[in-house]
Amino acid sequence: MKKILFYTNQFFGQIGGEEKAYTEPFVEEGPRGNANAFAPKLEGGEIVATIVCGDNYFVENVDKCLEFVKKQVEEYKPDILMAGPAFNAGRFGIACCEVCKYVQTNYKIPCVTGLYWENPGVEMYKADCYIMEVGKSAATIRKAIPLITGFVNKLISGEKLGTPKQEHYYPKGQRVNVFHEKNGAERAVEMLVKKLKGEEYETELEISVYEKVNPAPPLKDLSKAKIALCTSGGIVPFGNPDHMFAATAKFWKKYSLEGKDSLNEGEFESVHAGYDPVYANEDPNRVAPYNTLKELEKEGVIGSVYPYLLTTTGNSTSVADATRFGQEMAQDLLAAGVDGVILTST
Repeated sequence: MKKILFYTNQFFGQIGGEEKAYTEPFVEEGPRGNANAFAPKLEGGEIVATIVCGDNYFVENVDKCLEFVKKQVEEYKPDILMAGPAFNAGRFGIACCEVCKYVQTNYKIPCVTGLYWENPGVEMYKADCYIMEVGKSAATIRKAIPLITGFVNKLISGEKLGTPKQEHYYPKGQRVNVFHEKNGAERAVEMLVKKLKGEEYETELEISVYEKVNPAPPLKDLSKAKIALCTSGGIVPFGNPDHMFAATAKFWKKYSLEGKDSLNEGEFESVHAGYDPVYANEDPNRVAPYNTLKELEKEGVIGSVYPYLLTTTGNSTSVADATRFGQEMAQDLLAAGVDGVILTST
């Protein structure tokens, strides 16, 4: 019987929702939470223990969490590690993939998780572990269970795996020799002919496609324009009163800068987990240059500066969430009569 170690978060571990997102990792014998849904479908394998960790705690304490995972791997000596699935949950997805990458890299143990294609963890970690193609939300878990357990059962039995398309996991970037009756030139021409005829065809080289956004026309007179400052650099009031996420943000915030000419040290800070915040904390204007905008306003280069900072954390945030943030921010700025925006990153 193969031993399987399972990783999940506070929600699927059934200890709570966002109020438990800072729960430190702990382990329980056997399956816990959503691991119970997978256990009966496993053939020749059993879940010997389940690690549960809060999403926020993980992304803000990665090294500590991986050290905890290390201890459990060395104690339980699993043959396979399963994590999630995280669907389109950004923080949970990053945690599942980080755990899988760490275990697979350091212990050469096969690791399997499941993510929706928009989850940032797919592009970041698909080369490091098996990431199964699952639905957008937990409502699709009934389809995810047989998909993931079916794949894990093949790992348990040692059965030869098919291609990523056949097994429904994201390609890991590995080149495998495949023999065809027709050469590449012939197959390419056949695909082109099918495309020209409007017939269905299957490409052998998939390319990522992203929505194209046309830039807004330039402002005619900057000296009469109201300019707003937005940032994805994680700049928030000192102490992070609204608990902005360090990564995979799910919301943005708007903070009043009325009466200020600068973002001062000790009043604002960076909570972004994707870069060293030391210099940003010494001078938050390095990431969100409000002081420069106020100087340009005094010089008459800019008509006026919108006295609010719109901020979020771009680190590993999903395309879907980032799109929503942009739409919501745009509505707010249009209602305030803002003419142009300075958007800073890291």
